Amino acid sequence: MNLVKSVLITGGTGSFGKSMLFELLRENVEEIRVFSRDEEKQDALRNQLRDGRVRYYIGDIRDRGSVDRAVAGVDAIFHAAALKQVPSCEFFPLEAVRTNILGSENVIQAAVANKVRSLVCLSTDKAVLPINAMGISKALMEKLAQSTARAIGYDADTIVSCVRYGNVMYSRGSVIPLFINQIKAGQPITVTEPQMTRFLMPLRDSVALVRFAFDHARQGDLFIKKAPASTIADLVTALKELFDVPDHEVNIIGWRHAEKLFETLASAQELSSADDMGDYYRLRLDERDLNYSAYVSEGEIETHSYEDFHSHNAQRLNIAEVKELLLSLPEVQAELASWQAERS
Repeated sequence: MNLVKSVLITGGTGSFGKSMLFELLRENVEEIRVFSRDEEKQDALRNQLRDGRVRYYIGDIRDRGSVDRAVAGVDAIFHAAALKQVPSCEFFPLEAVRTNILGSENVIQAAVANKVRSLVCLSTDKAVLPINAMGISKALMEKLAQSTARAIGYDADTIVSCVRYGNVMYSRGSVIPLFINQIKAGQPITVTEPQMTRFLMPLRDSVALVRFAFDHARQGDLFIKKAPASTIADLVTALKELFDVPDHEVNIIGWRHAEKLFETLASAQELSSADDMGDYYRLRLDERDLNYSAYVSEGEIETHSYEDFHSHNAQRLNIAEVKELLLSLPEVQAELASWQAERS
């Protein structure tokens, strides 16, 4: 975070927001603003940290006035506030529109109006080939960011970029803490479809991805990490082995609303013009305007064959590798320690 004195994290009391906050506190960032609408979580975080560099802003990204107050004077914004639960957004799609689309537009326009140096918007693999309201709303958030980037151009004071990632391991509302709680409570592990695949990304990798975007983004870029994936069946088996409950019951409960068999991080069309940056892909902004005739050429046009990058064709972790990844999470280590203490 070179030369950054003040950072705003929208959704700053969520799983990603707190991880990014703790990362920034270890650095020489003079002020970190936590923006969210949950005063209880803010108060708990304030009492936990007791750090004068952290300032707390109660507000909602749906309200442009509260966003402007939080944005004024910051150098960078990490926009993580969102409605993220697929079933909730399916039942209340208009709420997803109000938060993930209209709220994000408030953040984007406030960043530009206040000449924030860099805005990184957090998106999801569900935004690619979306079939559910959450994914559709996040896809439109990406389009809003890219539309603004295209409109303000490369000479603007603000760089607007996005990142896109899959399931964050042990984030609030995710399946890993659910499965662990079911194991510890002696309840059946509830699985929708065992052969579903999902990308697996520790919180530390999501923070690193956002940091990479901040350090490398050009106007309108979107970054993804080449994350590995696992079947849900292998994830469950890995947890049962870690907790030494090989015979723990598993109930197949069927697909939830608008779930997919696999998730996609980048489409073939996006990858056809992407930059391979080692652990990451940079998906470049399509800079063309509506005058398409200016881009028509005659003669042979070189083409390449690409396929979507999704959790069925990504690096597939085996059970041992899933266990190793799980054991790298402090939260899982703590759950295992308490489980072993209870059983001893």
